[in-house]
Amino acid sequence: MMSAQENELITRVGPGRPCGALMRRYWQPVALKVELDAPRPVKAVRLLGQDLVLFRNEEGRYGLLDRHCPHRGADLAFGRREDGGLRCSFHGWLFDVTGRCLETPAEPVNSPLCRNIRQPAYPVAEKAGILWAYLGPGGLAAAPAFPAFDCFLAPDTHTFAFKGLWECNWLQALEVGIDPAHASYLHRFFEDEDRAKSYGKQFRDASLDSDIPMTRVMREHGRPTIKVEPTGYGLKIVTTRDLGNGATHMRVTNQIFPHAISIPLSQEMTLMQWHAPVDDLNCYWYTVFTSFGKPVDKAAMRAQRLQVYELPEYRSRKNRSNHYGFDPHEQQHKTYTGMGEDINVHDQWAVESLGPIQDRTKEHLGSSDKAISAYRRLLKRSIAQVNKGETPVLAVGPEEATRLTGPPTIDGIATNVALATYAADTDRRRREGATWASQGASQGAS
Repeated sequence: MMSAQENELITRVGPGRPCGALMRRYWQPVALKVELDAPRPVKAVRLLGQDLVLFRNEEGRYGLLDRHCPHRGADLAFGRREDGGLRCSFHGWLFDVTGRCLETPAEPVNSPLCRNIRQPAYPVAEKAGILWAYLGPGGLAAAPAFPAFDCFLAPDTHTFAFKGLWECNWLQALEVGIDPAHASYLHRFFEDEDRAKSYGKQFRDASLDSDIPMTRVMREHGRPTIKVEPTGYGLKIVTTRDLGNGATHMRVTNQIFPHAISIPLSQEMTLMQWHAPVDDLNCYWYTVFTSFGKPVDKAAMRAQRLQVYELPEYRSRKNRSNHYGFDPHEQQHKTYTGMGEDINVHDQWAVESLGPIQDRTKEHLGSSDKAISAYRRLLKRSIAQVNKGETPVLAVGPEEATRLTGPPTIDGIATNVALATYAADTDRRRREGATWASQGASQGAS
């Protein structure tokens, strides 16, 4: 069990909190790029407990500023996007993307006031359809480099980004993604779907090197063997299920520090999902789907997800207020949860039902939770490193970042004879068949 003090340490991310100091050493997803593809590209955002305003100026440069004007505190999210920056609607003060005050038009012509004003501003980067913010000390010069992960290297034609809001602490949102055992229960489907209808859906394709649906493997083999290995990016999680007759199902997933996961979606597509803290009680998951085969059908992927998620806040239509769409007849005949077929809704129920911040003093972990235990140890160690002025895992410079490739994700069925090299061989084959993928990533598989 965990003490209340430890639970506070690893969940709270606001300014001045030890875990918040750790999170500010990394780029954080702050919005989807499409959210600013609008006639007025200005958006109020909240990240790590800070209220901010994100905008794109007329030259296409992104800015992220503290939300309240340094004059008398008016809300800059209602400001005017003009003259190279964002202008407060209260008295016309104008700020550029770096937070520099350009004009204080109500002041005398020769007033020096403007030269002494600087609005807190944060670097913004665009990667894989997501806008990223660095809220840490030192500004852009101190920000870590983006690793050479597949989702960042793939061309735009082969990626698709989406997000969703969960009303709970970021840590319980992450922990469901590094729990390999829950898929056999929470995401159990009593009927297997036609592969022709499985595009873009989690656990609905067949496992590699077989015609066996992932749903059948998860449904019929609920006691996996789990192995967790530390890596340069976080943790690699290798889960096997003995299928009998000399065959084993292998699933390789990854925890990408500090709060992302990388998992297989289908035979040709993987996903990486970040759980970005809005504050201590809410988070957004941001997912980039990456295809090693055909270009991603973005219209189909978006249409699928908009059946569940409502704009502009990307809230699920199935939520606590309507019991997540729970249908007892469906629970008896079609799905384990009775909450429809979107697994993000299943996960949302699971993590929100734990409360806004899970009370870990009352939990009892088992052997199937070894990845969660390993991650918590890594998290506490990393918080201590930052507190001592050291560099935590994955907060690296450009040279080391180029060596962090992949990471490989696998869902396939191997003969027991070939099991030792199956993941590496499978990842290599997939990359050799892709037009863009890094061939070096297979070195990280096992």
